Amino acid sequence: MNFASDNVYGVHPAIMQAMADANSGTQSSYGSDEFTARAERQLCDIFEREVDVYLVLTGTAANSLCLSAMVPPYGGVVCHSEAHIMVDECGAPELFTGGAKLIGIPDPAGKLTTVSITRVLDGFIRGEHDPKPKAVSITQATELGTVYNLDEIRAIADLAHGRGLRLHMDGARFTNALVSLGCTPAEMTWKAGVDALSFGCTKNGAMMLEAVIFFGRSLSEDFIHRRMRSAQLLSKGRYLGAQMNAYLDNDLWLDNARHANAIAAYLAGKLEMTGKVSLPLPAQANEVFPIMPRGLYEHLQAAGAVFHEWPGEGPGTEGLIEGNMFVRFVCSYMTTKDQCDALVAEVEKWNGRA
Repeated sequence: MNFASDNVYGVHPAIMQAMADANSGTQSSYGSDEFTARAERQLCDIFEREVDVYLVLTGTAANSLCLSAMVPPYGGVVCHSEAHIMVDECGAPELFTGGAKLIGIPDPAGKLTTVSITRVLDGFIRGEHDPKPKAVSITQATELGTVYNLDEIRAIADLAHGRGLRLHMDGARFTNALVSLGCTPAEMTWKAGVDALSFGCTKNGAMMLEAVIFFGRSLSEDFIHRRMRSAQLLSKGRYLGAQMNAYLDNDLWLDNARHANAIAAYLAGKLEMTGKVSLPLPAQANEVFPIMPRGLYEHLQAAGAVFHEWPGEGPGTEGLIEGNMFVRFVCSYMTTKDQCDALVAEVEKWNGRA
């Protein structure tokens, strides 16, 4: 019953096998191998246009490097106050941009709105005494498991571009959001106005694989040097390319995300039926955020369930009744209904004692 993260489970067997297959023979180094070339072509096909692709090892590197190409050291990045770049990356975006300021907005449900972005941008009235806003960053799916719909992305992109800003998408759970919306990768990114994407694969079955994807050549100028300087250019790059190929082949990436999302929806429904938890947020991707009594939390932990109290806030969590907790369950491509049923059985067991 491990619902701590979609990082706790191993690599999908097809991806592990692809890495083993790539291990024989020789290949050119530093991303010049045939596996990486094929991966880059696949991503161009998936996004329905020529894109510039740079494979890296971690999501933090993808976000930080991507933003470094979009924002100067004196610039600012508007993001959600609970965004990964804001609270989970130990200042890496500021380091890689050379000091750009992150400007967090505490919007509800983890999603930025055009109203709040406008209000923040209108507050920059001090000229050179302020950082200069240069980018907006949105997370898809968000840190609270919610998903921006296409109209919301377009509206934020139009606002950003109208103010001379670029739009970055942190897609750590990109595919979970994609299958939730039932749209194409192109529709959720460049067709909606996204300029650059951190394309996440690790949470969805890869070993160590993310990609920085630029939808315009102007942003990728000199990016090969940024990646090298950040120690993200893997000498044996074939292993990143092999992972990406297996990830995309036969729609594995989509199947993995569909399973994780479906299991999260199943878990959310089962938990709500117990009557002992409330769900202030919809389970739109692969995460479930219930409010539960502390006694139930402690019972589940003692029974072997692994999940976390969540420090963020969502609708309905303001002024939690004393003794209640806001928690997070994450489902992965390996999470099963049996695991969910075992968790719910423990809720029912505690329900009988409470």
